[in-house]
Amino acid sequence: MTYADLIEKFSGELPGESSHLAFMPFRGSSREQIQQGVSYRDAAVAIILFHNEENTLSTIVTQRQQYDGSHSGQISFPGGKKEADDPDLTYTAIRECFEEIGIDAGSFELLKELTPLFVPVSKFLITPFVFYSTQKSFQYNRSEREVAEIYELDLPALYKPESVVQLDIPLNKEFIMKNVPHFKQGDILIWGATALILNELKDILR
Repeated sequence: MTYADLIEKFSGELPGESSHLAFMPFRGSSREQIQQGVSYRDAAVAIILFHNEENTLSTIVTQRQQYDGSHSGQISFPGGKKEADDPDLTYTAIRECFEEIGIDAGSFELLKELTPLFVPVSKFLITPFVFYSTQKSFQYNRSEREVAEIYELDLPALYKPESVVQLDIPLNKEFIMKNVPHFKQGDILIWGATALILNELKDILR
């Protein structure tokens, strides 16, 4: 997929929550929950698209460090909560990306703001921003406090049937979420909010 193809793909309407719900139909609509007055905190993530040295369209995800919290150890896009002095959510995505992996997304082309996603367990409303970089490789500066690993995903590989698997997730000793959809690439397993956002990206690029 060329740069011109990307521009065309992102010029149309977003698939929106149909992408989220198609991947995890039991979670409910973010839009409806917000309209019903659920309380939330704003957050933003940066989705960096680039053609790597093999000219494969790719993006960057991180594995969170282990901590006492609901998203410990999960795969995510670089991002985080909006701070009081952030002028807008685009700034939040850029700032958090730089803090977590040392990449200045603000120097790249902003292609699109994707559909916001409400995460009930943490009460965040996440807005994803898609950037395109002409760089084919990056010099990462990983935040050891927040980030355990940095991975580059092969986006065309997401269309292979084996890229989606159903796995059980033990949330605690008493409750197991059954048959939760995951994206799988090598040893990387992506589920939850990041998987739903990634599924909208996948639908856009289809």
